[in-house]
Amino acid sequence: MPAPRRLIVVLSLVGLAALAGYAYYANRTPATPQPAGTAPAAQRGNGGAAGAAAKADPVGVETVTVTSETVADDVTAVGTLRSNESVVLRPEIAGRIAAIRFREGGPVRRGEVLIELDAAVQQAEVQQAKANLALAEANYGRTDDLFKRKFLSHSARDEAASQLEVARANMALAEAHLDRTRLRAPFAGVVGIRNVSVGDYVKEGDDLVNLEDIATLKVDFRLPENYLARVRPGQTLEITSDAIPGQRFEARVAAIDPLVDEQGRSVVMRATLPNEGLRLRPGMFARVRLILQQRADVAILPEEALVSAPGNVQFVYRVVDGKAQRVEVSTGVRRGTRVEVVRGLQAGDVVVTAGQLKLRDGAPVRVVRADGTGEAPSAGAAGGAG
Repeated sequence: MPAPRRLIVVLSLVGLAALAGYAYYANRTPATPQPAGTAPAAQRGNGGAAGAAAKADPVGVETVTVTSETVADDVTAVGTLRSNESVVLRPEIAGRIAAIRFREGGPVRRGEVLIELDAAVQQAEVQQAKANLALAEANYGRTDDLFKRKFLSHSARDEAASQLEVARANMALAEAHLDRTRLRAPFAGVVGIRNVSVGDYVKEGDDLVNLEDIATLKVDFRLPENYLARVRPGQTLEITSDAIPGQRFEARVAAIDPLVDEQGRSVVMRATLPNEGLRLRPGMFARVRLILQQRADVAILPEEALVSAPGNVQFVYRVVDGKAQRVEVSTGVRRGTRVEVVRGLQAGDVVVTAGQLKLRDGAPVRVVRADGTGEAPSAGAAGGAG
């Protein structure tokens, strides 16, 4: 290559290198000098976050105080109310109704005549029996006098005595027939709606009217056989009915059927219930709560305080010295929205009922009112309000 051309190539390369160096220094960001002892920006950012975490604000929560109460172990069932005594009056003989001596739906006394049948025939039989009895008594008196005076034999006296006894039996039979024309109340109670009127002809066994003793009621219900060892006569029941909402009635177990139903494997029980004011009626549906045992000093808290965790674990946050403390608990019976605590807490502990999702073990907390508008006076006061 000629010398002039080589010179041109060398000059071109030198120019390109100068342009590249100029571009590098023109686009470089100048370094900012930092005071001595100052950490880099990245380190300053990490240290600031740690300081903020150390000074985090307490979490606002709602709390309640665990209470100590008496808890009843119970079992619920459904039952039916029945009359203490119930009967449908039916005539034992056929006849025509002569009189009705009760008011429908009204109370009656034991032995009171409710319905009378036409008794003309029966009264005539009674009169005839009375006459025959009087004659037999007179014949026996004369025969006995003659026997004592040795004018008649033993056989004649015995025959007169036998005729007297027959006359007495006929008299009792006639009176029994007459009494069957009067239907009486076998016990005190309330009569129902009659199915007949005066003048109706009724046959033996026809339904006339029902009579119910409802001053005391019976409650029949069933329980599974596995409760048989825990039930006994005299236990207390609570009875409620949809017909009288909000009212509870107390009953007591009166009898337990010795036979277990092999179809449903259940045992039939009967309780008695005083029916003050006659507000309950036979045939009504009843909800039964049988109290099996009373346990005192049981720790109780609202179920909203419980938090579920994997593995069938339940825990609560207990407030101790202004911090949340996670405590695993075991629960027992439930009563509506209240739960028995078997293990983990005791009466007087303050637990969180709202705000658990924002907590961790050891986090600082601030107790607020239920409406969240302000701070509660104290954890104990908040628990009492809850």
